[in-house]
Amino acid sequence: MNFLIDFLKNNESYLDMISNLKLNNVPIYCNGLIKESLFHLIYSIFNDLPDKNLVLLVENDNRANELCDELKNLVGDKVVVYPNFEIRFHNINSLETNLENIRIGIMNRLLSNEKFIIITTASALSKKISTPNFFKSHYIYIDENSEINLNELTEKLIKMHYDRVDFVEAKGQFSIRGSIFDIFPVNFGNPIRIELFGDDVDSIRLFDINSQRSVEKLNKVEIIPAKEMVLSKDDVENILNGLNKDIEKLQKLKLFGKDIEKATEKFYQIFNDLKENYHISNMDLISPYIKKGSYSTLLDYLEKDSIICTEDILKIYDRNLELENLFHENVVFSIENAEILDSHKDILIPFEHILRRIKDFSIINFTQLLKRTKIINPKSIINLKTIEAEIFNRKFDLLFQNLKSKLQRGYKIVIFAGSLEKANNLKEILYAENINSNIFEGLEFELKSSILGISTLNLESGFEYPIQKVLFLTHKEIYGTVKKTSKKTRKKSKENLLDYTDLNVGDFVVHENHGIGEYRGIEQIEVDGIVKDHILILYKGNDKLYIPTDQMNLIQKYIGKDGYKPKLNKLGSNDWIKTKTRAKKVLDEIAIDLVQLYAKRDKIRGFAFSEDTTWQKEFEDSFIYEETYSQLRAINEIKKDMEQFKPMDRLLCGDVGYGKTEVALRAAFKAMMDDKQVAFLVPTTILAQQHYNTAIDRVGNFPVEIEMLSRFRSPAKQKEILKNVKNGKVNLLIGTHKLLSKNLEFKDLGLLIIDEEQRFGVKHKETLKKIKENIDVLSLSATPIPRTMQMSLVGIRDMSILDDPPEERVTIATFVLEYNDSIIREAIYKEIDRGGQVYFVYNRIHDMDKMYVELSRLVPDAKIAMAHSKLSNKELENIMYDFQEGEYDILLCTTIIETGMDIKNCNTMIIYDADKMGLSQLYQLKGRIGRSTRRAYAYFTYEKDKVLTEISEKRLMAIRDFSEFGSGFKIAMRDLELRGAGNILGECQSGHIETIGYEMYVRMLEESIKTVKGENLQIKDQTTIELSVDAYIPSNYIVDNNQKIDMYRKIAAISSRDDFDEIYDELTDRFGNVPTTVLNVMNVSYLKTISTELNFIRIIDREKSVVFKFEQTNRDILQLIGRLSDVLFRKIEFNLNENAELIFNYDKDKLSESIDFVENLLFLKQKN
Repeated sequence: MNFLIDFLKNNESYLDMISNLKLNNVPIYCNGLIKESLFHLIYSIFNDLPDKNLVLLVENDNRANELCDELKNLVGDKVVVYPNFEIRFHNINSLETNLENIRIGIMNRLLSNEKFIIITTASALSKKISTPNFFKSHYIYIDENSEINLNELTEKLIKMHYDRVDFVEAKGQFSIRGSIFDIFPVNFGNPIRIELFGDDVDSIRLFDINSQRSVEKLNKVEIIPAKEMVLSKDDVENILNGLNKDIEKLQKLKLFGKDIEKATEKFYQIFNDLKENYHISNMDLISPYIKKGSYSTLLDYLEKDSIICTEDILKIYDRNLELENLFHENVVFSIENAEILDSHKDILIPFEHILRRIKDFSIINFTQLLKRTKIINPKSIINLKTIEAEIFNRKFDLLFQNLKSKLQRGYKIVIFAGSLEKANNLKEILYAENINSNIFEGLEFELKSSILGISTLNLESGFEYPIQKVLFLTHKEIYGTVKKTSKKTRKKSKENLLDYTDLNVGDFVVHENHGIGEYRGIEQIEVDGIVKDHILILYKGNDKLYIPTDQMNLIQKYIGKDGYKPKLNKLGSNDWIKTKTRAKKVLDEIAIDLVQLYAKRDKIRGFAFSEDTTWQKEFEDSFIYEETYSQLRAINEIKKDMEQFKPMDRLLCGDVGYGKTEVALRAAFKAMMDDKQVAFLVPTTILAQQHYNTAIDRVGNFPVEIEMLSRFRSPAKQKEILKNVKNGKVNLLIGTHKLLSKNLEFKDLGLLIIDEEQRFGVKHKETLKKIKENIDVLSLSATPIPRTMQMSLVGIRDMSILDDPPEERVTIATFVLEYNDSIIREAIYKEIDRGGQVYFVYNRIHDMDKMYVELSRLVPDAKIAMAHSKLSNKELENIMYDFQEGEYDILLCTTIIETGMDIKNCNTMIIYDADKMGLSQLYQLKGRIGRSTRRAYAYFTYEKDKVLTEISEKRLMAIRDFSEFGSGFKIAMRDLELRGAGNILGECQSGHIETIGYEMYVRMLEESIKTVKGENLQIKDQTTIELSVDAYIPSNYIVDNNQKIDMYRKIAAISSRDDFDEIYDELTDRFGNVPTTVLNVMNVSYLKTISTELNFIRIIDREKSVVFKFEQTNRDILQLIGRLSDVLFRKIEFNLNENAELIFNYDKDKLSESIDFVENLLFLKQKN
């Protein structure tokens, strides 16, 4: 039983269509369907013929994604989009790999005989991919009985286009460490770890990319190629010959004024790359040379009985002709400019070939109106009529009237509410109008005449089958907007990013007692035959300090502002102590201020808002996106604050685009429902305009008055607004610092929302303080605040954090390349041709004019505006406003755009000299584009023929592969967090953060706050351990120095037996069996922790015993010893002269026996 499609079983036309398909009486032409109901019919066919693959061919990518979203609500992962690709004539690697992985996944599912729905476009089918047999012949199967020869496997994987790396961070990579083989196959969500014993497979496990720890065991694994085009030896031969001929041809040409040498050099490089590696970054450049028979299209992966549905084949045909012509024009232009070779006009498989191939399958062509077409000759024509559902656009009386009259006429109606909560809200509203309804979840429900059902499912849009009298209504018809849903996956919350510190040689570190030095790596030092690892830190005047690895916890990586170089301290001088004392003094003051402020606010009584009204519910339901978890959490925290008498003072943090505005508007709406006025203060006119547009858009249909005060309003209009604010006619006022002017009076202000508070000047902040005293305040900030900071400020400044990124529909295709006129020209035209705009970031004001001239020469018909910080605020705002309104095509600007601009139409960004910028800058700049459903492009360019420094190369690569787990992302976040830290405590603090480093700063702040609050601080001196055991991590066990440091840090933090076991498991899991020397490092660290608990000062060797030294005043130890078991007591001697000592005589193993002894003492102490 399935209420969605059961009624079609009584529809003659539909039954005809299914029987024609079964009898292979095809092609079928089906007309009468509106596009809103196509997904429904596809779903029905797929349900009735579950043993066949269904391919749905549509006009463009947007339509494909739209249909996929609708079908996902019903069939989950049984529907996929086979995505289109971009043709690039330059050998630059972009982030297209993500799309390629999706395509490979689909090829693999088809080869595994899975039955599902594929939605795609004709241009996606025109890409050459490997033939099914050749692709499948490269699969590698490994199970627990396999034997593996690592050298052979490595060779095979490289031919399958996997990259060998130190440790696996992304799909298509593998690494080998001793007996551990890690690989991230493109058809898996997690990477795989295979542990070998000799050549035999010992175990196969999935592991987590962030923690690099195993998650679950597998019995077998299938590794598939990492590229959709795998080349055979013959292919490579053919390509090399073809390239050679074309290059020779090019050299003979004398193209007027074109640089032929450069072009030939480019292709020779490709030639050599291919010869060595069997593949190049951009396979498009060599695909024309692959001979027929060596490539296929996706259609060759389908079973013969698959069904191909086309949504108006005529439209698809026209669209493709247009695209092919455009492509050929571009190709001719590029050939004339010696940018590509003659054969490149054959990159694509022509649409005519694809059409011929489609005709081998069962075809159904769907259109709304009956159109004659010669492209397919239908054997049967079927009319299936659906009509659009009426749109009520919040006119509820009309809706109720319509529902009643249709129910009387025997209609079966279902309203799709999208969730149980919303279904219940609807049921209440309908019940009040005497309309009875039933709520049901899932598909098991029988439609009956004159019955109204409310489903908890979500559909994008409604439609009606007039003959069957079935009507489906959704959010779109009732509220006039489409509800966007996202498949919710609760991401693990990220731990504080600052814990992740890659220490590289040359980085600055802060030592608690000696100050700032430069980290120079790990060195093994042998003393009296005992080997230990030490960390070497260089101080001023080349002083060296060797720190035993068990004291790792005394050093932290120095984190200051992006690119700031701190001064090194001198060993043994008291500069460092002075610096720390200065910072401590300031921190104590801050702590006192914060705590006092909090106490004061605690006493004031403000206004307590009432609970949510039905209008509030309605307003929130009309939000077209699905709220993220953190949005819902923040909204609830804010409402809870507003409903109390204590005035709210909350900070809402979230990256640009994380949905802060929506949260703020919901708070504003709540205040307006209690007849209070709301002021929304923003730093710039443009932001004011943006928020105003959003507010009008969201609140528009409710009877509240929204106004904006900024210099874009005429003086007369401003006067009128002031009057209306005073007499209470304006409910929500958005504006710049004009809101703080003396002559603005509110009738009854209840809530103040401040966007980017840190961007207001001191004067404005003072005025704000006065206004703030007893009203609710919500501040918004786009710079994230570090976790550690949040923790130490709990109960002092209330914070809500938005940490789920919004559902991203389109990834940003990112390219890292040498600055090249023709690529830039192509990029700009590509954006302008689709009606979009371009940011060109050029960070040198002094010769920006030169760049302007250069750009005007490259794209003579584009309108270019310049924006930089030397312009007055007014000029700048006018330019930005005009750009936003579409007056210009290109904005040539400095990094001034990195904060807060939100222009949906701007989806290409070119950054000049990207290698000179900080990571967080690049990250924030990149966040300026890709804010609509269009594909966005980012080009990070560096100067021609420039050798990049390793740091900037790393930085650019990190940006290119900007993925959740890249260390680059974390560094950028860390950079932003520092800004966030500065903002929340006031800018004057950044100076102190710079002198002592961020981590030390936060820790001292925490201590100060605790002291002021009167909580006691317990800081114990750590026991020093000087036992002669070999304790180090051998280089053949952990090769990578960063990972080694990371492991030392984890070991130094062992604080319990559980920690010890956890780290032991991690080591075994990631690096194989733990060697004795590493076990010793762990034991020493654990012994240190538990001895510190018991207040031992030092532990040293003395012949066949271990000596524990303690203060004479420490009488507890003596009491504990009296309670030890006889066996242990016999092993102890005392020495209570001026140095109190416990002498423990061990039998065999000094470390484990000493630990056992101290654990016993600790147990007795805790039992007390």
